[in-house]
Amino acid sequence: MVTVGAVILIGYLLGSIATGVWLGKIIKGIDIREHGSKSTGATNVFRVLGWKLAVAALIVDIAKGYFACLAGSLVNFGDIAMSSIQLAMLGGLAAIIGHLFPVFAGFKGGKGVAAGAGMLLFLAPLELGFALIIFLFTVFLTGYVSLGSMLAALFFSVSVLVEIYYLRYPLGGEIALLAVLLFSLVIFTHRANIGRLLKGNENRFGAKKVSEMKQAENNKSTAG
Repeated sequence: MVTVGAVILIGYLLGSIATGVWLGKIIKGIDIREHGSKSTGATNVFRVLGWKLAVAALIVDIAKGYFACLAGSLVNFGDIAMSSIQLAMLGGLAAIIGHLFPVFAGFKGGKGVAAGAGMLLFLAPLELGFALIIFLFTVFLTGYVSLGSMLAALFFSVSVLVEIYYLRYPLGGEIALLAVLLFSLVIFTHRANIGRLLKGNENRFGAKKVSEMKQAENNKSTAG
């Protein structure tokens, strides 16, 4: 059980790297969770801090999931009968939990999509590539990042299930379970977005949105 504990701890600590929060505090001196959509993800970083920091946040968040899987696949003290893929999955899931509830940021994190993408980049890169196309196409047509994330997760899950149980690809039952679990997690973490989508007031990517900080500065200058 030492192996399992080590894999979970490493994955969780990697996932707890609060990229968006730290960038906001270091670069702008603000807590990004108090601005925009109040999310720590790259989309809100883009709205509040700009595209350069958003790209940085996205890369780091994806890397968290990827390296958590890599570490999981390498750490094995020989005390448990789990394959390297199973341990990689465990590390990746721990990273997602760390991203959702980061110990370094008061257990208040993001939605885990980027960390999950990093996990899938390690475990199923081809399927992730097609899911990414679905994501980009959806965002391009609708402007909704949340909808793109959910449709990409749905496509990934369906494609993996078809490959395993219809086309008989040797991906393994663990990947099928992981795909369903990740889709369920994406839907759960986007439940507020689903409500806004149904009401027609979900934020679109690229739409001009003045942060509370900038709005306060504008009000102050107008009053002066």
